[in-house]
Amino acid sequence: MQSARMSTSNAIDLSQLPAPNVIAALDYETILAEMVALMQTGVVGVFDGIPDFDGTNEADPAVKVLQVAAWCRLLDRAKANDDAKAVMVAYATGADLDNLGALFQVTRLEGELDDRFRRRIVLAPDGYSVAGPESAYIYHALSASLDVLDATATSPEPGEVIVTILSAIGNGAASGGLIATVQDALSSQTVRPLTDQVTVQSATIVNYAVAATVYTYDGPDSSVVLANAATRAEAYRQSLRKLGRDVTRAGYTAAMMADGAQNAVLASPVADIVMDDTQAGHCTGIVITPGGVAE
Repeated sequence: MQSARMSTSNAIDLSQLPAPNVIAALDYETILAEMVALMQTGVVGVFDGIPDFDGTNEADPAVKVLQVAAWCRLLDRAKANDDAKAVMVAYATGADLDNLGALFQVTRLEGELDDRFRRRIVLAPDGYSVAGPESAYIYHALSASLDVLDATATSPEPGEVIVTILSAIGNGAASGGLIATVQDALSSQTVRPLTDQVTVQSATIVNYAVAATVYTYDGPDSSVVLANAATRAEAYRQSLRKLGRDVTRAGYTAAMMADGAQNAVLASPVADIVMDDTQAGHCTGIVITPGGVAE
């Protein structure tokens, strides 16, 4: 490594890819309408159409036949969609994803979930590099142990690399044993450039709590609205379990604005919490207080 600025990753953010054109839309009513139209117009050289055929007359056995045919075509398209997704890293799951990983010489760690494994597959090509790019260190850190939830690599000085790891256990602080495991994995001569001195450290955990008052509209059951707000807030909390991910008031407020919520007033945190690449937030609790029906 020749400078303090690390080589950047070429890894693709799969979430930013457009939906592939090969995935067909699944709409039973559209398929049925197409079949009814075909019945009316016919196909030259194949069969004559029935111009006055009434596709809305469900008492007509021919309509029932078309309904069955449309449903079967829908199932066929759904199966074709699933088959196409099975060979795409962005969509494949289970054994299909395992086989795609094999193309990159990446195997699933015991107990590793699809999303984590998918991330390592995308990072794998950078892991082959001997130049020490950031994503290579991240790939090898994630591959060292399933207990590594996230990792970053920074270079404060030329030849010096600091790899920060976030643990999947507890509040995210890495244990000495996990740090040692990752340090051993990154110390291999097949992983790091000879000129790099690699230090593995735990993430700095920043604790925070969430408290909010949610107001509802008159009509919907407020308990259902509050439960949905809590579920969405928890999902947002989980999405923040990454290094360098800022904790924003706007994010939590938006999460709590479930259907039926009129407003969400956040009391805590009192300000956004900005994280650097060595920090991660740990939410110690989410308390949502019902504010009643808004005027």
